[in-house]
Amino acid sequence: MEHAQEQEVCLEQTQRYCVQRPIYNQELLQGQLHRRQRTPQTLGQRIAHSCRCSSKKAKSHLYSFLPILKWLPRYPVKEYLLGDIISGISTGVMQLPQGLAYALLAAVPPVFGLYSSFYPVFLYTFFGTSKHISIGTFAVVSMMVGSVAVREVPDEIISLDSNSTNTTDVLEYYSARDAKRVQVAVALAFLSGIIQLCLGFLRFGFLSIYLTEPLVRGFTTAAAVHVFTSQLKYLLGIKTSRYSGPLSVVYSIAAVLSKITTTNIAALIVGLTCIVLLLIGKEINFRFKKKLPVPIPMEIIVVIIGTGVSAGMNLNESYKVDVVGNIPQGLRAPAVPEIHLIPAIFVDAVAIAIVGFSMAVSMAKIFALKHGYTIDGNQELIALGICNSVGSFFQTISITCSMSRSLVQESTGGKTQIAGTLSAVMVLLVIVAIGYLFEPLPQTVLAAIVMVNLKGMLKQFGDVMHFWRTSKIELAIWVAAFVASLFLGLDYGLLTAVTFAMITVIYRTQSPEYRILGQIPNTDIYCDVEEYEEVKEYPGIKIFQANTSLYFANSESYTRALKKKTGVDPGALLKARRKAQKRHTREIKAANEHRKKAVLKLVSPSTNDIEASVKHEIASDDLPVNGKLEDSSVQDMSPDEHEHFVEPKSSIHSLILDFTPVNFVDSVGAKTLKSIIKEYKEVGVCVCIASCSGPVMNELTRLNFFDKSVTRELLFHSIHDAVLASQV
Repeated sequence: MEHAQEQEVCLEQTQRYCVQRPIYNQELLQGQLHRRQRTPQTLGQRIAHSCRCSSKKAKSHLYSFLPILKWLPRYPVKEYLLGDIISGISTGVMQLPQGLAYALLAAVPPVFGLYSSFYPVFLYTFFGTSKHISIGTFAVVSMMVGSVAVREVPDEIISLDSNSTNTTDVLEYYSARDAKRVQVAVALAFLSGIIQLCLGFLRFGFLSIYLTEPLVRGFTTAAAVHVFTSQLKYLLGIKTSRYSGPLSVVYSIAAVLSKITTTNIAALIVGLTCIVLLLIGKEINFRFKKKLPVPIPMEIIVVIIGTGVSAGMNLNESYKVDVVGNIPQGLRAPAVPEIHLIPAIFVDAVAIAIVGFSMAVSMAKIFALKHGYTIDGNQELIALGICNSVGSFFQTISITCSMSRSLVQESTGGKTQIAGTLSAVMVLLVIVAIGYLFEPLPQTVLAAIVMVNLKGMLKQFGDVMHFWRTSKIELAIWVAAFVASLFLGLDYGLLTAVTFAMITVIYRTQSPEYRILGQIPNTDIYCDVEEYEEVKEYPGIKIFQANTSLYFANSESYTRALKKKTGVDPGALLKARRKAQKRHTREIKAANEHRKKAVLKLVSPSTNDIEASVKHEIASDDLPVNGKLEDSSVQDMSPDEHEHFVEPKSSIHSLILDFTPVNFVDSVGAKTLKSIIKEYKEVGVCVCIASCSGPVMNELTRLNFFDKSVTRELLFHSIHDAVLASQV
């Protein structure tokens, strides 16, 4: 009874949701539909339409270019201001030591890190669309800038143990060297900003999708190793040259190890103490982040303590500990970047522009999703481009979003870009008023800050196990990005990683999954027959699906998989039929010869008329094959041919190709598809195409796919339509 009731309910639901309709193939469906009449626009009309301007359109473009005009008039002061002030102060306190520290990574004096923490941050307030990211110096980008600066203005081997008469010359050399490196870094910021601006105006914000997460994480992990290695000499107080380019990590480690005996014990003690304090502070902030109103600003505390200890104990003169040195007060006058350096740094600028944008937009998307607003990728490109290009006139280095500062800005209650502006104001106060107080700050303290801030990126080594469990291809991308960036340098490593990621896309399209589909009983739903027990195939019908498009790179593998999965190879079947026909012909001739000999024994040799009639009878039994008598000299089949012998009759009468996953077909794919239809037709198998999308249909039409032998009647609206038609 219960089973009968279930069947009645199922029947009622079937009658409720099923619609009686004809079996639609493409020919019938197009006959019942009427296309909209559309007049294609000429190029001139398109240009004229795009150049039209109305007050509404102008207002929309203005708001898009200057997002601050949209959100600032609606700024809820009572709700947001307090959170933005606390967040701005917290971020500014963190911005100051990081600006000084990351300037060392960029191979420029520390004050230029402060400039880069003011101008770009202030500009982003007007042009940026993210409310929570913190713009400014960042370890990875600073490291890339430093690599270029060192390559263009390399170190010379100058011993600091020179006698007093050469000390002035040494200081003058270092001053001139730093000035040239600043020119390179500023030109790099200008060029990367121009590239970002151009990409933004050309609507190339989608480029970030090519920097997939495994690639970015592998790249940043390698960059963290680069950064950590570059800071060892500052932590140990060792004087070594700075290396860039391929194998720079190996050379840096070798240089540090070769001079490990000259380690400055005082610098090492100060650095290790700062590392311990910073790690303790970060652990406290992490464990008690819900109870603390604002995170403990351990970085600025360490900077203040380090500066005080250095000044009180005179570490520079007494213990030869390197310090930050001169920090000029006030802002510099604007200056035009060195344009003549552009040809030498163009490729590096492209890499920095793309990496900087990728970092910023990734963090911006995370916060936008969390807080329920949207960002504009193209406007982010424009904002970063303006920050870099305009900032370069004020001697800033390339900037992007900082992960650690952004997390602090968001977690301390920041609601809008006002928080970033307040952090920039704090940096401005240091530059204008109290910057000179940090001149005694030991460089080993800045190295400790950089190393501790790498903790999050170095934890990304755990991605190896994660990707091993989830996706071997993504693991391969991560490893390729890490190894290439580690040993070839960050610029060539990024290019290699992107190329490898593209190759994996090609590999995936060339090696898709192929399935034979069957029907879930009493439904029009079709699933993989190997995956579900309930799925059944129709006798004599095979439904083939490949989860990829059909084009030149995978057309051969598509054909091979089709023959393997369906169990029907038209070429082998035709060959087997020819062999069977030849064998049948030989058997007939052998039988006729036997009959001839038997008849001749019964009649007299002189009875010519009887012999002639017998010969005529035998000849009439030699039936032609396809209108021709086969050669009787055909040899018997070899054992190998017997082993690969295929039944002359096909096990199916219809083959349905599911085109649901197919996004495009090129000329090679269209020729392959037509060849498949013709080959299977020769062996009596009708090939149908189901669920072909409109764009693919238009592409097939443009490629002259349809003709007298291949008509639109072979295309069906759905798999179920094709199955029902094949059963008729």
